[in-house]
Amino acid sequence: MSDNGCGAPVGGVALADVDAGNQAVIQGVVRRGGAPLSGAYARLLNSSDDFVGEVATGEEGTFRFFAADGEWKVRVLASQGFTAEYAITAETGKVIDLHVDA
Repeated sequence: MSDNGCGAPVGGVALADVDAGNQAVIQGVVRRGGAPLSGAYARLLNSSDDFVGEVATGEEGTFRFFAADGEWKVRVLASQGFTAEYAITAETGKVIDLHVDA
């Protein structure tokens, strides 16, 4: 259990040189004013808008999900009322990189 108040694990994954191998990877970094934003939340939703998972960004502002092939949405929530949503098509062996300016 995390201590960030919501139960989401804190992110902070290193994004460079990830090998998707036999998985589909959806990852990204959240920034505000050019600096990494920790404490933002990235939520993974399936094609029916059902909640699948959530992670909080760490000091580097990063998050990562491993997903099945298909249509997904990533919803990013941050302080100051920021919300953004991104439609993603995940494919095995591919890495999707999102860059979010909150």
